[in-house]
Amino acid sequence: MNLQTVSIEKHFYETAKSFHGSYCPFQPFPKASERKVYEALPTVLKKHLVQTGEAKLGYKLPVIRATDYMRFKRDGDRAAFEALYFGKRNALNDLIQAECVEHQGRFLDDIINGIYSICEESAWQLPAHNSYIRDTPQFILPDVTRPVMDLFACETGALLACAAYLLEEEFNAVSPFVLTCIEDNLKRRILLPYLTAHFWWMGHDDEPMCNWTVWCTQNVLLTTFLMPWSEEMSSKLVAPVRAFTGDAPLFLPENTSDTVVALQAILHKAAESCDYFLKDYGNDGCCEEGAQYYRHAGLCLYGAMTVLNTVTGGHFASLFQLDKVKNIAAYILNVHVDDKYYFNFADCSPIAGRAGVREYLFGKATGQEDLCLFAAKDFQAGQGQLITDEINGGNLFYRMQTVFHYNELMRQDTSQPLSHRDVYYPSVGLFLVHSATMDLAVKAGDNADSHNHNDTGSVTLYKNGHPILVDIGVETYTQKTFSPRRYEIWTMQSGYHNLPAICGTDQKDGEEYRAENVVTELTGTEPSISMELAAAYPDAGAIVPGLTYSRKVTLKKPSNTVVLEDYTNAQDVILNFITYEKPVFLSDGKLSIGEASASFEGADLLAIETLPITDARLKTAWDHDLYRIRLKMSGTDFQLTVK
Repeated sequence: MNLQTVSIEKHFYETAKSFHGSYCPFQPFPKASERKVYEALPTVLKKHLVQTGEAKLGYKLPVIRATDYMRFKRDGDRAAFEALYFGKRNALNDLIQAECVEHQGRFLDDIINGIYSICEESAWQLPAHNSYIRDTPQFILPDVTRPVMDLFACETGALLACAAYLLEEEFNAVSPFVLTCIEDNLKRRILLPYLTAHFWWMGHDDEPMCNWTVWCTQNVLLTTFLMPWSEEMSSKLVAPVRAFTGDAPLFLPENTSDTVVALQAILHKAAESCDYFLKDYGNDGCCEEGAQYYRHAGLCLYGAMTVLNTVTGGHFASLFQLDKVKNIAAYILNVHVDDKYYFNFADCSPIAGRAGVREYLFGKATGQEDLCLFAAKDFQAGQGQLITDEINGGNLFYRMQTVFHYNELMRQDTSQPLSHRDVYYPSVGLFLVHSATMDLAVKAGDNADSHNHNDTGSVTLYKNGHPILVDIGVETYTQKTFSPRRYEIWTMQSGYHNLPAICGTDQKDGEEYRAENVVTELTGTEPSISMELAAAYPDAGAIVPGLTYSRKVTLKKPSNTVVLEDYTNAQDVILNFITYEKPVFLSDGKLSIGEASASFEGADLLAIETLPITDARLKTAWDHDLYRIRLKMSGTDFQLTVK
């Protein structure tokens, strides 16, 4: 079933159906042969790109063995395989950018080696994604006759298509078979599976979607419209395309060329997926996966929209002004705290990566000057980093976007101060408020978010841009992370969030485990949120008959004070608070936490525990151990005040 029969807003699909014009070329940046443009790039940028490529000259391409692939299934380790896989692709990106800038052929042999090495891989999907049905066990090895289109198969397709676009002339000067190799692999691993198979992320009825939907769709569109198409490619695709169009008419004349038939089929399918993605967003635009995943969700929606709009000559332009799309764009500014820090929840890190060109362009497309200012300011603060950072470094298209908008962002006047507005996102239950020195986030909602942690009611607090009460984030992904054993991992548990354990019971995962009776106040000088948390705990009635646990959090702006007030009828409550700085117990009910002072009433201090930060992924967020304050409530009421 597709969107023609499902009651979902069909903005993208209807727009695709109404397009009957000629396709425009997709030329997002100059090819390497357009020398004047490359020569005009800033000297410091050119030097950086060439030096980065020089470091990869003679790069020894890793051989990915079957046993490397099998390791995920055997011992749950993802990191070893992914280091080989992504290392090869990042090196290829470095070499391609260096050749585009220098253009003396010095990097070409290594580039061709990298392309052939990738094309010789048995499969492009990660071992952790090696299945055909959502949330089913992965196969130990890939079926080479039936490609899986996961996030990084699609990313690989876009990388090779972008390489072919940039260096088409240079490859042909060596051998026409370089492009033949790329084209054959893209046809076999990306375009044919896309047109002839259904992968869950494409969307179906009311099945929930996530970042995969637009992330994969964007990269399929980049693969399609960046790759130089041969007539042979079109003729090989037309039969499966004709089969695909049986229940999704393409509204084309009978004498339409094979190429246009294929492009139209891909356009329609991609547009459908964008609608399926948007159906799971509230109109407020909140990304339930957090700031890091905004870069793979909201920004990939922007990327897909950009390709759709460009190749149709502006036919999709009006969709950038949809309220939901504009709100999705603005989300990243609203969850920003200061400098490198973001309010984080779910699997997001508090250090979610610098904003840059993609955020800036999304702001321009949706007419939001404050988002453009934020992106330019953050880009200038971390200049050069976005060429090769974790989020943007693996995608050659993002890298080249950064190169050709570098001057525009670096020349922006960013002297105007950046302001963050108070906001409540009802679709996820995210409450964000600010004073002169305090930045406060409270998470209501439920425990069924994508990349969920059991964190309903948890609080995150920064003072003067420094973390006070924190959300730990997530460790390096393993087989357990996305399995029925997910909540055995300590960082997923409510006991390692700023939440109570009630009669020894922590919160449980699931949509039914949620905050109730949520009331927010955003106006005035004391914004607040209150909620009932009993329903977030399993078998609440068995824990305490008629259990109630209410929490109210208020930011008193004039005094830069946060007050947390809990009330319960439970007799045994342990309160947990996770801190970045080591708490110092001063006297009864008083603590020092970094540059903040805290006082509490209605509880006794049980312990201040050290939480060792040893995992590599957590170390990128926290430069030392974290701490857990454990308090035992002494009555029915508890109050924590932080200044």
